[in-house]
Amino acid sequence: MLCCEFEGKTRKSKPEDIISLLLGDLKKMAETHLSKPVKDAVVTVPVYFSDTQRNALKDAGIYAGLNICRIINEPTAAAITYGL
Repeated sequence: MLCCEFEGKTRKSKPEDIISLLLGDLKKMAETHLSKPVKDAVVTVPVYFSDTQRNALKDAGIYAGLNICRIINEPTAAAITYGL
């Protein structure tokens, strides 16, 4: 649990809740930019992410209204980007 104090109130949140808020904002920005709804996403994560962290990220995507199709490592994403 993460604790945050704001305006005199303490709020406790799970990391999945915070990431889902971030993913929801990114989804809105993508929909605005593309002018169509976004349902699916591919997410990159650091190499050292464990299976538990990857599953938590997938859950956060569901909370944000996204279908996380694939989670790939950053080096793999970089290789794909550069066509290797």
